[in-house]
Amino acid sequence: MRTRLTLFFGIFALMALSNAIVPVLASYGSASSMHGMIYAAYFLGAFVTTLPAGIFSDRLGRIPLIRCGLLITVASGLFLAVNHDPFLVFAARFIEGIGAGFFVAATMSYVNSDPDHLRMSGWLMASMNAGLVAGLVVSGWLAVILSLPASGILLFASLSIIPAMAAFFIHEPEIPATAYPVGTVGWFIKEFRWLWYSALILIGITGVVTSVYPKYSGAPSDVLGLWIAGMSMATIAAVLICSRTSFPPVPTIRWVAILMGIAAIITYYTAAGFLLIGALAGVVMIAQMAFLARVPRYQGVLMGLFSTTSYLGMALLPVIAGFIAGSMGFFVAFMSLAVAAVTVAATIGFCSCTPTNPGEPGRVAPGNEQ
Repeated sequence: MRTRLTLFFGIFALMALSNAIVPVLASYGSASSMHGMIYAAYFLGAFVTTLPAGIFSDRLGRIPLIRCGLLITVASGLFLAVNHDPFLVFAARFIEGIGAGFFVAATMSYVNSDPDHLRMSGWLMASMNAGLVAGLVVSGWLAVILSLPASGILLFASLSIIPAMAAFFIHEPEIPATAYPVGTVGWFIKEFRWLWYSALILIGITGVVTSVYPKYSGAPSDVLGLWIAGMSMATIAAVLICSRTSFPPVPTIRWVAILMGIAAIITYYTAAGFLLIGALAGVVMIAQMAFLARVPRYQGVLMGLFSTTSYLGMALLPVIAGFIAGSMGFFVAFMSLAVAAVTVAATIGFCSCTPTNPGEPGRVAPGNEQ
């Protein structure tokens, strides 16, 4: 129980800190492209570390990586709180993302290896999105009340010290190190490539609307915080419900992709679209993790790949959408999200390993023999 509380509170604090900058992005220069780059730097840092962290968690254990990730988060968060230069902020966000990559990959591997992984993943995702909500709402509110954009960042960087200290008092059962056959990572990348693509696009869409909407709407930071927080609240409700039900992952991902495209267009016209995008993101994350949990081994590398592609989407899509919005307008940017979502619906069925028989490296799943 102590370990679970540390992980859940840790991911709450980490996500709150990562989102605390969103309501005040407009204070870091006037260009949409710069806002997108600052927002995406965090996810770029996480992208480059989640796969190595997943591999190391299989070989060395998860707790050391959890501790390292939390310490990096605290240090980078405190640095962010006292610096306002856009380029220093970009660098600090990148380092903060590195810490998140260590922590998230190891934590997700721990959760998805648990016999009660479906319920645990629901609580993990709920804690994650509760942190996103707190970061948005509290940071936006403090920025207005105190007229200090970094006040929310300072608050959540300080709160992150608690799980960082608690992590030194938790342990995991002794588990044998996982030896990877040659080509294991490449095998999983190839066989599950359309699942990774679905994570990149569908999770990336949530990052786009979060980073683009402040400039598009021109709303004050406290209102922006409430709008975007609604997306995370919808995700919390969705993951808690879906983690208690059983559903076929691939058809679920396909329908979510179709609805996500519609939701992206709705968001262009009304902020109510955030609720639909948030709920759909919750459903698809549980479906993707349930798919991967069917593989009995290699949860470290699988969760590393899942986190890597998710963070790549959060890093890449906001930057692309920011440049599209700046050059061709916001309508084209939102429409591009709808088109990307449709490509997921069209390709997810090509995933060569089915959720009922995911296969293992070196073994071809029945029905896929050449």
